[in-house]
Amino acid sequence: MIKIRDLSVKYHGKNNETLALDKLSVDIGAGDIYTFIGPSGCGKSTLLYVLSGILNDYTGNVSIDGRNIDPKTKRIGLILQHYGLLPWKNVYQNVLLGVKIKKDKQGLDEYSHYILKKLEIDTLLDRYPKELSGGQQQRVAIARAFILKPDLLLMDEPFSALDAITREKMQELFLEIWQQNRVTTVFITHSVDEALYLGSKIVVLSPAPGKVKKILENRCFQLDNLRTRDEYYAMSMQLREIVSSKG
Repeated sequence: MIKIRDLSVKYHGKNNETLALDKLSVDIGAGDIYTFIGPSGCGKSTLLYVLSGILNDYTGNVSIDGRNIDPKTKRIGLILQHYGLLPWKNVYQNVLLGVKIKKDKQGLDEYSHYILKKLEIDTLLDRYPKELSGGQQQRVAIARAFILKPDLLLMDEPFSALDAITREKMQELFLEIWQQNRVTTVFITHSVDEALYLGSKIVVLSPAPGKVKKILENRCFQLDNLRTRDEYYAMSMQLREIVSSKG
């Protein structure tokens, strides 16, 4: 379980300070997918930087399974909006970067080939990032995180650069992999529909500085029996109202 208590983050400029997160508190259950939604600038990406261990200049307490965040002991997969690929490494080298850092010696195993084929980048292994489209680069970043088989998966609008058809495929692939491994996931999105489709819990953040406005149990997530359109519509309208409200 991830426990976040009174998390506050300030960015220091030359002449001012910007409070990105303000005493944010939330518990994220092991094996759950928490989608975080809120307006631009409310600190969603900042939260991922804290959880990944990239950012440690904050106040409050953040722990994973009762321990401080340590990327050296936890497999943390991070998918950023801007891909985070190394331009001097080809696709093969980029997708294996996470497991190499973790000192795993194997190359592409059966699971890795499965992920690459599903993401339709298995024929691009010799190409470099500059030779790829934005959508292809995003899929390489997704493959790198999935192949790591993380304990914690952090996703910052990972499907935003993809066309609608590919985005739907990637969402389905993500849910398929999650069902197999039940990896704890924090998913950032601006889309109400994506939050409803992918999140077992939905956390709505306030405008900057970000704090928790509401946490919703997603009644429409992963149902064996199909809910009525009316129920989905009601949940969607409720979420849209909370996101847009000033309270």
